[in-house]
Amino acid sequence: MKQKQYLTGFACLILLLGLDQLTKKLAVANLQEQPPVPIFKGVFELQYLENRGAAFGLLQDQRWLLLGFTVLILGLLVFFYLKLPFSSRYLPLRLVGIMVAAGAVGNMIDRLVHGYVVDFLYFKLIDFPIFNVADCYVVISAFLAFFLIGFYYKDEDFAFLKKR
Repeated sequence: MKQKQYLTGFACLILLLGLDQLTKKLAVANLQEQPPVPIFKGVFELQYLENRGAAFGLLQDQRWLLLGFTVLILGLLVFFYLKLPFSSRYLPLRLVGIMVAAGAVGNMIDRLVHGYVVDFLYFKLIDFPIFNVADCYVVISAFLAFFLIGFYYKDEDFAFLKKR
């Protein structure tokens, strides 16, 4: 039973990771050295960017620091994921963990292979920093985690973390 659930989680991770990497390959092939492509004029466009930092351009050219931080986050995610009880109540947290891991690994692959992260989604209307699919996974899962921990789960739902 546990093995099947771990394999399902791993398959979901690979699927999300594949989608992220595919969209980045398409961005490189179709957007690099090209003018932005408007999807909704003045609102949303596809625009190629090589991000050598973290979110919002922070920590520029700190590749190894960012890779180390990613490995730390992934380690904590694996620890937490392995501790989660196998019940439907914890399925939302499992999905959140998978999404965070997919986003972290997706951007980590870029940093390892290219030395930068490929970004290409741009909300021009609000001049939001350019981002990618992996970033979407992390942001969406962070909002879900906030909601789940704040409103769905109770303190006693996390007693499993104290067990050895």
